[in-house]
Amino acid sequence: MSVDSTAGGAPGPRIETTKPSLWTKVSYGFGAVAFGVKDNGFSYFLLIFYSQVIGLDARLVGLALTISLLVDAFFDPILGYWSDNLRSKWGRRHPFMYAAAVPIAATYFLLWSPPQGWEDFHLFLYLLGLSIVVRMLISIYEIPSTALAPELTDDYDERSSLQAYRSYFGWTGGNAMSVFNFIVLFPLFATAAIPNGQFNPEAYRTYGMIASGLLLFSVLASSIGTHSRIMHLKPAPPKRRLSPLIVFKEIFETLSNRSFLALFISAIFGSVAGGLSAALAFYFYTYFWDFSTQQSGLITSGVFVSAILGAVLAPIVSRTIGKKKGAIIIGLIAFLGSPMPIVLRLMGVLPDNSSPMVFWFVFFTTMIDVGLIICFQILAASMMADLVEQAEIKTGRRSEGIFFAASAFIRKVVGGLGLTAATFVLTVAGLQAGADPSQVSDETLFRLGLFYVPVILALWLTMLAVMMTYTITRDGHEANLRTLAEMKGKEGDGGDD
Repeated sequence: MSVDSTAGGAPGPRIETTKPSLWTKVSYGFGAVAFGVKDNGFSYFLLIFYSQVIGLDARLVGLALTISLLVDAFFDPILGYWSDNLRSKWGRRHPFMYAAAVPIAATYFLLWSPPQGWEDFHLFLYLLGLSIVVRMLISIYEIPSTALAPELTDDYDERSSLQAYRSYFGWTGGNAMSVFNFIVLFPLFATAAIPNGQFNPEAYRTYGMIASGLLLFSVLASSIGTHSRIMHLKPAPPKRRLSPLIVFKEIFETLSNRSFLALFISAIFGSVAGGLSAALAFYFYTYFWDFSTQQSGLITSGVFVSAILGAVLAPIVSRTIGKKKGAIIIGLIAFLGSPMPIVLRLMGVLPDNSSPMVFWFVFFTTMIDVGLIICFQILAASMMADLVEQAEIKTGRRSEGIFFAASAFIRKVVGGLGLTAATFVLTVAGLQAGADPSQVSDETLFRLGLFYVPVILALWLTMLAVMMTYTITRDGHEANLRTLAEMKGKEGDGGDD
């Protein structure tokens, strides 16, 4: 039995839905600190650390990070399926979450403490191996953890609220480490030989130690904080014999959903754009805008306000105009506005970097724009959660893990393309590894902006165009819940009408 969600589903009486407590929302959300810290480190610091500080060729760094993304990505769908079908006294999700905690912390620390004196090839292998291990361990925790959302609540708007908490903690946790690096750690490691502490390898070793401790605390706190909900979560399906052919057939069956394909394909373009933007963010701060580490830290600290803005705005948008329409409108404003400061500089509208006005303009536009992007991401994640019931009607299986694993899969596969694109832009612009900001020519900086802007805009606008084909509305979701309730009622009556 199925429901026509294209037209919103047949209106009917509102059914009772589950609403998680504040403690559950906070516990679930706090788990995103781990992913935020790791993602922030990989997206913003790892490329510049290994290429500009350690001296490994930027192309080798980009290759290592891209390969690690691809290896981890193909692990995700199997992990999601495994998580959906695990049978244990701690449910389907928590065994994975607990198991990953200590290994994540240990390997993340080693990533930021590479051996000294190694040749490029051996450094490449070191970076490649640890990147793969760290990413896979994060997936072992993150996919089951994010898959809890549709189980914790089936309410259309509460899912947006739940995702808002997770997004807030993810952005705040990751951003806190960036701010700490720029405002405290990098200045602390400035020396006569290395006046900019951002280029001191000892600063990153200390960062790795602190970040690893935060990763461990976040994973354990969220796992323990949601442990009491295990008895209320959806049970694993009955035990059965599974072959690799059956596993892949069921994964394909679950994902052959029009609305999922809309999110999946749009995520391809969004992930490439996000990878490109993140990898070049601090290059623009350091070289294009010539900001000091303190100024870069202040801009990064503005994301704390952005996280609040996005987390507060998303549930309001969900309640008033719906998730899809809200995501399209908010996304259009955010993505057109994101490269605007660079465009104004290329057009000669902004004054040169010696003017204080430049810093404050970039600061406030970035803070507002990132808040809108966070709101967009919350709505998109909540749209993904609403696919679960529609798929259950079609397949008879709960597949939260598969959906969120597929989302992670595409983010990782093509996010690596964004990182590769970033290294290509750096190469075409002529920005050399280890270049001193004061020695980079205006022509190089102009090329950096000129190649970046049209590429990032084309990717983001294509993403929004594809997302418009998503079909599940509030009425459609509630119709799906009613259909499932009717199906389960018939099962309880022995299948008799």
